[in-house]
Amino acid sequence: MNRPTKLVVVSSGLSIPSSTRLLGDRLAAATAGRTDADIQVIEVRDLAVEIAHNLTSGFPGPALAAALDAVTAADGLIVVTPVFSASYSGLFKSFFDVLGAREKDALAGKPVLVAATGGTARHSLVLDHALRPLFAYLGAVVVPTGVYAASEDWGAEGLPERIERAAGELAALMTAAPAGRPGPRRPADDLAVVPFEEQWAALRTRSATRTWPAVRGR
Repeated sequence: MNRPTKLVVVSSGLSIPSSTRLLGDRLAAATAGRTDADIQVIEVRDLAVEIAHNLTSGFPGPALAAALDAVTAADGLIVVTPVFSASYSGLFKSFFDVLGAREKDALAGKPVLVAATGGTARHSLVLDHALRPLFAYLGAVVVPTGVYAASEDWGAEGLPERIERAAGELAALMTAAPAGRPGPRRPADDLAVVPFEEQWAALRTRSATRTWPAVRGR
């Protein structure tokens, strides 16, 4: 019997209530409506002390370990951060630093929707200059549409449409090849990888035995 599809939201908002959490909830609801996925929300602010201890000791506390396990086992991930100094928050980055240190390939091939909130539309490029490079480095598959919500976007036209488009892209990736389950085998998987040293030795051997034609001046 197949296990249910799991969608995890990582929200690093600091206030209560939080516009960052609100954006994450709306993205999750739109995605789950297309996938029937079970939703789990991780509030990174609740893990701040354990994250700090992990960075100094190398060992996660029980709540942090459970959150890391949930992210690793997720079929899809929604990550939302407030913007600080034109980038993601330090707490948000620390959480994924801990995840990467614990398991280097935890996000490899996992569909991820990136989102952010801020006080002004001027920070909207944070999606492309900070969040996408981070998750590309971690090996995740980042959906084409990221969602940024400035203060003036709430209740205005455009944000609901971006949420629906991004959720549709994430749902499509989750249902096509959910993370943690074997996807279709690619032809490249059957190709043998020849070490560089062997390739270089073979090239030198061919070069040494080859008869080169005489070179005439022009």
